[in-house]
Amino acid sequence: MTLVSVVVPVHGVQGYLRECLDSLLGQSFTDLEVIAVDDASPDGSAAILAEIAARDPRLQVITLDRNVGQGPARNAGLERARGRYVWFLDGDDWLAPGAMAAVADRLRQTGADVLLVDWVREHWTGRVQGSWVGRALRDAPEVFTLDSWPRVIDVLHVAWNKIVRRELLDRLGFRFDPGWYEDLPYTYGVLAVAERISTLDRVCVHYRQRRVGAATRTVGAGHLAIFPAWVRTHALVGEWGRDPAAVRPLLFRRMIWHLLKVLGNRQRIQGRARRFFFARMHEHYERFVPAGGYPVPDGVEGVKHRLVARGRYRTFEALRAANRLRVRSRRPARRAIRRGRRFAGAVRTRAFRLYYRAQLRRPVDENLVLYSAYWHRGYASNPAAIYEKAREVVPGLRGVWAVRRDRVKDLPPGVEHVVSGTRAYYRALARARYLVNNVNWPDWATKRPGSVHVMTHHGTPVKVMGLDQLRYPGGVKDPDFAAQIRRADRWDFSITANAFTTEQWKRAYPCRHETLEVGYPRNDRLARATPDEVAAVRERLGIPAGRTVVLYAPTHREWHRRSQMLLDIDDLARQLGPDHLILVRAHYFYGGSGRRAGDGTSQVIDVSGQPSVEDLYLAADLLITDYSSLMFDYAVLDRPIVVFAPDWQAYQLIRGVYFDLTAEPPGAVATTYADLLDVLRTGAYRDDYATKARLKFRQRFCYLDDGGAAERVVRRVFTDGGGQDDPEPAPGVAIPHQPGPRDHDRVPDRPGRVRPAGPGA
Repeated sequence: MTLVSVVVPVHGVQGYLRECLDSLLGQSFTDLEVIAVDDASPDGSAAILAEIAARDPRLQVITLDRNVGQGPARNAGLERARGRYVWFLDGDDWLAPGAMAAVADRLRQTGADVLLVDWVREHWTGRVQGSWVGRALRDAPEVFTLDSWPRVIDVLHVAWNKIVRRELLDRLGFRFDPGWYEDLPYTYGVLAVAERISTLDRVCVHYRQRRVGAATRTVGAGHLAIFPAWVRTHALVGEWGRDPAAVRPLLFRRMIWHLLKVLGNRQRIQGRARRFFFARMHEHYERFVPAGGYPVPDGVEGVKHRLVARGRYRTFEALRAANRLRVRSRRPARRAIRRGRRFAGAVRTRAFRLYYRAQLRRPVDENLVLYSAYWHRGYASNPAAIYEKAREVVPGLRGVWAVRRDRVKDLPPGVEHVVSGTRAYYRALARARYLVNNVNWPDWATKRPGSVHVMTHHGTPVKVMGLDQLRYPGGVKDPDFAAQIRRADRWDFSITANAFTTEQWKRAYPCRHETLEVGYPRNDRLARATPDEVAAVRERLGIPAGRTVVLYAPTHREWHRRSQMLLDIDDLARQLGPDHLILVRAHYFYGGSGRRAGDGTSQVIDVSGQPSVEDLYLAADLLITDYSSLMFDYAVLDRPIVVFAPDWQAYQLIRGVYFDLTAEPPGAVATTYADLLDVLRTGAYRDDYATKARLKFRQRFCYLDDGGAAERVVRRVFTDGGGQDDPEPAPGVAIPHQPGPRDHDRVPDRPGRVRPAGPGA
């Protein structure tokens, strides 16, 4: 018989589920089964479960036809469990390496009915907070019961820090209640009845403190479930406990502590609901207070207990307000200083900011769409594709571009624009109904009511982004993660090119926006490109007929101040010969440096300043890159790609990546210059292996790039769907999205889908 069954309820945890399951199935101890219960999760969790279950038979998946909540989902998993012990783990948490082996050893040593383990809180800001329980676990007897060591009552009352003998649960017929706070009866019920409780003084669980989506950070009536949960808890302890009278005083104190904790959290109980909650708390105090009293805490906490006992709500709120004022008065003046610096600078800038604030008081211009790309660098990328499609589909909207003064000359004829930093710019930014960008607007920009912010992003990520960078400080360029998330909080829509990107963004940017998983609008042109358009682009770029064009486009490295080419372009040109033309595209962070690639001969051209990277894609016969997101766009054309990754190990360690590009590449891979020359000379970049790798890559990342992404965005954002069907995909560009060992999603029923982030984002 399997030793441990781990039950994982799954709902709205797409961004975290893979880490959870990998932490379980990757344990050195393998005598376990994992039962994942898909509780009608509205995101891509089902695809992740299917993918992992296909490669590891220890994962069983139960799919529920409707959302029933965490408690009933656990019950469904418990029915399927066959292990001697059951461990309930949440889908957004994960196990520490070696945890399962340590648990198994401790269970065998003690023969415990219930084993409690230690944990750490993993905050979304990157802060790791240890629990105090480690000290308590060290002081606990080897084996004990609830009445012999009642201090265990104060250990966090959750299901995931306990491994429980299955026979015990069957004998009691225990099942979780629906609703929130379902862990309370489970915790104290099994502790009350267990004949052998033991502890493991080892961090086993990483308890994720999500920014949004957790019940502990949700305001609503669901928190009233705490009262019936405590009623059932007291009933179970009274029914199953050996000496209920011995534990009631500490259990009662724990209940009041818990209720005060919930009431004191402004992210749970607000407004008029506070008075109602307090009244229920007073009722529970009178109902369950032990006849012989209980150990009342000292200090302010003790005062709170006495106010609850007497039902003094107004006094309680006055005390709370006074305490908050005291805490605020102790805070240093750094916040005020930061606000002052934020508006510091030139008098002209301050004046424009005041003008911007004044414009915010004027009505929103319902027909104005403000576009920008790459920090106002010009007309480009996803915003440009959306702009063009919006002019066609919703001509009544007025599209205006925000650009830097030095980039005005690159705008296509007839494109209305405002220059960043001018009065017209601040006016448009303040009054536009829609704001479309592939990066964030300035920190000081206000998300006003009635405005709609569309974040298009600018690439499928290889490197980690957002909060995921907290684990890779060496590659962090912007360490103010709180500011990053404040900017992301302004998004109403986040556009993703594929399910893989959706999964990463859910975790990297945990905000309440709607995900439009519809493909990348900028790739519509690539999906619909014709041979005539390719020939016209090559002619416009001055490429002689018959030349093989190689586009070299490396990414930047945050730890390098300037663009440092890891490839000797001049020598590569000599090695390839005069029938090859090399276009060198530096990352846009270095595009303004003025550097030239190579010696300026006709065999090497620096195209870093070329406004349209799509033109370069169409002109190129072959792409050489390292870790740039350009490869995902170029793959739409189904042309050869070579990954030149001489510093792959360093890049993984310093910058952090979402997947092993060398193991799942879009084509041939070279890690040395000699290997690269060999790949190019022998034609290995276009052999059967490279072609199959590219097909698999396209199936995973490019299946939504069918030529209709921009229209899907326009109709959802500007016309709310418009009541029309999605556009037909361009002929000959559909890419079947076939399940495989690294498949991340199912083929959508329609070309693209909309995913609300909701509370589970």
